[in-house]
Amino acid sequence: MKEINFNPADFESLRQIALQFPDASDSLSHYDTPSVKIKKNLLARLHENGEFIAIRTDFESRDYFLEHYPEVFFITPHYSDYPYICMYVRGYNLEVLKEVLETGYKAITTKKDKKT
Repeated sequence: MKEINFNPADFESLRQIALQFPDASDSLSHYDTPSVKIKKNLLARLHENGEFIAIRTDFESRDYFLEHYPEVFFITPHYSDYPYICMYVRGYNLEVLKEVLETGYKAITTKKDKKT
């Protein structure tokens, strides 16, 4: 059975930053975990195991963050084929968090711009 053991407070710093983006809103994702969406697109969500946050990015930025901040970011097999990166809920600094969220916001909004 899947472990569901999260603390919404672990998502609060990210939430405060992410909600500053245009069209950002609070949401609930799998297992009622807190998340932030840009329109209907997932930007970030607290994983139900409470150990990490999945954040939208692009593959190039993901490689950069994995290489430069291995103590903060990692990837699970589930996310390996998707443009997401996993961030431990502890041990990150706000500057790096803002940087990775910006890559996710740009990935979502650029994708949308190309459709119109």
